[in-house]
Amino acid sequence: MREDKQKPSQKTLMQQAWFWPAIYGGMALMIVAVIFGFNQLYESQQETALVEEAMLPEPGLVETAAREETLKYPFKEELVNEVAILQNFYDVNADAASREKALLVFDQVFTASTGVSIAINSEPFEVVAAMSGEVVEVKMDEFTGNTIIMEHADGKQTRYSSVADILVKAGDKVTQGEQIATSQGNDWNPTVGVHLYFEVLEQGVLVDPRKFLSF
Repeated sequence: MREDKQKPSQKTLMQQAWFWPAIYGGMALMIVAVIFGFNQLYESQQETALVEEAMLPEPGLVETAAREETLKYPFKEELVNEVAILQNFYDVNADAASREKALLVFDQVFTASTGVSIAINSEPFEVVAAMSGEVVEVKMDEFTGNTIIMEHADGKQTRYSSVADILVKAGDKVTQGEQIATSQGNDWNPTVGVHLYFEVLEQGVLVDPRKFLSF
C-alpha cells in the first residue's frame, strides 16, 4: 500500500502528456523574448546612429557654402573709400586713357597689366583673402614682389603680389577676409610705391577684378 501512495517519480512526470509541450513552449517563449530584445536593442542603436548622423554636417556642405561666396576686396572693407587704383587691368576695348593707365613700365619696356595695383594712403595695409580657398603656391621674389596664389571652390584663382610678412604657406586653408600678408613696394614697379597687385583668373583666364568689385 505504501508503494501505491508514493509520489510520481521524475520519469513518471516526463511521461505525462503535458510535460514535453510545456518544456517546448517555455523554450519557444525564451527564444522569442531573446529575439525581441535583440530587435529592440538594434532599433535603438539605429535610431542613435541616425540622430548622430543628422547632427553631422552634410558632405560637401562647407564646399557648397564656399561656392556661394562672392569675391570681396583683398583688403579690409572699411578702407574702401581710401583706396586708390594706381593701375588698371589692360582692356583692349577700353578708351586710350584707361589703356595707358594699364601699362606697366620697366627699363623702357611696356607690359600690359593683368590685374589692378591697389594702394591705400601710400602705406602698407593688411592683405586679406578675397574668397575662402586653399593656398597653392607662395612665390618669393623681392624684385617683382612676393606672390600668394589661392584657388577657390568655384573655379576661380586669386593672386596677391607685392606682399611681405606672409602669414600662409602652400596647402593652408584660408577663410574669406583672413589676413594673409601685408602690402609693400617692389623694384620691378617702383613708381606706384607701396601697393598690392591683385589678379583674378576665372576658369584659368585672367579677368578684370572690377568685373566683380566696385573700386
